[in-house]
Amino acid sequence: MKQENLYASQGGPIILSQIENEYGNIDKSYGPAAKTYINWAASMATSLDTGVPWVMCQQANAPDPIINTCNGFYCDQFTPNSNQKPKMWTENWTGWFLAFGGAMPYRPVEDLAFAVARFFQRGGTFQNYYMYHGGTNFGRTTGGPFISTSYDYDAPIDEYGIIRQPKWGHLKDFHKAIKLCEEALIATDPTISSPGPNLETSVYKTGSACVAFLANTGTNDATVTFNGNSYHLPGWSVSILPDCKSVVLNTAKINSASTISSFATESVKEEVDSLGSSSSGWSWISEPVGISKDDAFTKFGLLEQINTTADRSDYLWYSLSIDVEDTVGAQPVLHIESLGHALHAFINGKLAGSGVGNSGNAKVKVDIPITLVSGKNKIDLLSLTVGLQNYGAFYDLVGAGITGPVTLKGLRNGSTVDLSSQQWTYQIGLQGEDLGLSSGSVGQWNSQSNLPTNQPLTWYKTNFIAPSGSNPVAIDFTGLGKGEAWVNGQSIGRYWPTYVAPTSGCTDSCNYRGSYSSSKCLKNCPFVNLLVADGSKSRRP
Repeated sequence: MKQENLYASQGGPIILSQIENEYGNIDKSYGPAAKTYINWAASMATSLDTGVPWVMCQQANAPDPIINTCNGFYCDQFTPNSNQKPKMWTENWTGWFLAFGGAMPYRPVEDLAFAVARFFQRGGTFQNYYMYHGGTNFGRTTGGPFISTSYDYDAPIDEYGIIRQPKWGHLKDFHKAIKLCEEALIATDPTISSPGPNLETSVYKTGSACVAFLANTGTNDATVTFNGNSYHLPGWSVSILPDCKSVVLNTAKINSASTISSFATESVKEEVDSLGSSSSGWSWISEPVGISKDDAFTKFGLLEQINTTADRSDYLWYSLSIDVEDTVGAQPVLHIESLGHALHAFINGKLAGSGVGNSGNAKVKVDIPITLVSGKNKIDLLSLTVGLQNYGAFYDLVGAGITGPVTLKGLRNGSTVDLSSQQWTYQIGLQGEDLGLSSGSVGQWNSQSNLPTNQPLTWYKTNFIAPSGSNPVAIDFTGLGKGEAWVNGQSIGRYWPTYVAPTSGCTDSCNYRGSYSSSKCLKNCPFVNLLVADGSKSRRP
């Protein structure tokens, strides 16, 4: 970047640089080496002589001249580690991650505006929304296990580029109010006082300019007297007075109208939905169960998945042949333990059972009743990753895959056989991945009238006419199980519509008053039929 003259010191647009990110949240786990590392990183960064300031997010011991900054839902109480450094908020989380199997988190704009107002009220100088424009994790780029393709983050501009109201409009009004206060805010520090419980006033005064913030940090409404005038403050709100007299905005009072985005359904959805009812326009190829590629290899014991696949694929096959003398009267159970994130077990080519982790605990432990035949039997286990761990102390050692134990119990003689240390055959990825089936232009695709449904390991293909215009397009995968999708050979990400959120925990509305957390406000829990006392049925979220 320096070579291209992109820094502000060279006349370019870059005014700030960052080295490391949130290492301070986990550095205790690394002992004395953590401080050595941070000092090295700071020295390396400043030695580049970019001519713009450097920041470290969430690093309380950031050495001079590196500026330590705050990330979080609230940063008004944050102070940098030197009074020579500005108070900066590098990540103000407008929402939270959406996980497969989880409800959709959202953050009320009243709370978001309150948090920003409190930050500027208490001397803040720089605030950055994370995210202001939502996005999409195309391909296999999701940041963490079970994080969905959507990275909407309840942002003021949503994943599709559509303005989300009232969040966008209220923040626009809020920042107009802050802009009116600019002269005083950049000239001096605030004088802060507390006229009562949960009440706080801050005054910025320079020359003829006077700016005031009146805050109610409690959840009940209150009245505050300031400069001889009485002001009503809703609970959990801040009033902004650019002239220390008139309120131009209160963070809890919204003037922007709410809107609900909707999609027009066109041929894309009709074709995709046809998987469940009609084979019109669809063709398919079955993926072989178990080992099917020439580059398979054998090893004694169970291998960790990420180091084995090098993340070339979500999939790793574990295959084993066993001999069983007598199965009469027995009910064998296959016990499998995996570091995550999902697995399927096939016995003699037939799906016997599956296991799935979740975003809170990716590990999988299953007991699958199976049917064996006398003589040779084939066990094929398919392990799946759904995004890799990307944060936390020693996260590179978390691992994935079927690391065991894998045991067979309930045999006729009552014994339990540990299969973990036996010689397994491994295959990285699927045959169809190597063949390039995702392009849709290779392979012998079947197009008979009977489209296979509820079948594991199947590649499906169809053609559709793209909707006209420049509006955003989404494909509805309802009716499909779990997989990855490609359009014109480009991966648009994983889908998993059958892994839905729990039926409880969502609210029709969320009280913005009081501290926000990622689990406080949830929506899009599935509807369920409930039998009520009078015997009638009602549908509830």
